[in-house]
Amino acid sequence: MAIRLIVQDPDPVLRERAAVVTKFNSNLHKLLNDMAETMYDAEGVGLAAPQVGISKRVIVVDVGDDHGLIEMVNPEIVERSGEQLGPEGCLSIANLNGEVRRAQHIKLKGFDRNGAPIELEASDFLARAFQHEVDHLNGVLFTDIAETVYDVSKRPRPDGE
Repeated sequence: MAIRLIVQDPDPVLRERAAVVTKFNSNLHKLLNDMAETMYDAEGVGLAAPQVGISKRVIVVDVGDDHGLIEMVNPEIVERSGEQLGPEGCLSIANLNGEVRRAQHIKLKGFDRNGAPIELEASDFLARAFQHEVDHLNGVLFTDIAETVYDVSKRPRPDGE
């Protein structure tokens, strides 16, 4: 496993529609392993392959709940319901956060690292994380859809500095 460089906006790979994965092999396994290690190293909760410069439909998510690490290849959101408005940031956009409106509950389908079909249901923060990462696969950044965006580097620190 290796920690990969996280590309930053405005890198053009972040604006591309990522390609469908057709080969489930050791290269894909290495990419998934590296993406997970990179996400954990950066203290993120999700990462899409375009964020490491690979225009493929691959995501990893771990919001710190009982689900643990979830890998999904060629994910597709097939159902959405409810609504939530909440804060988001992105490992590819330094110092900006925003308030983004998302579905409260989603159902996804896709494949695991070996090409076996999987379906998942997610709610709340996990649903938000999946929607954020699937957006990356379609060339959409949270700043494109945020109701407000703010610079977190200019916020006062708790110690008053």
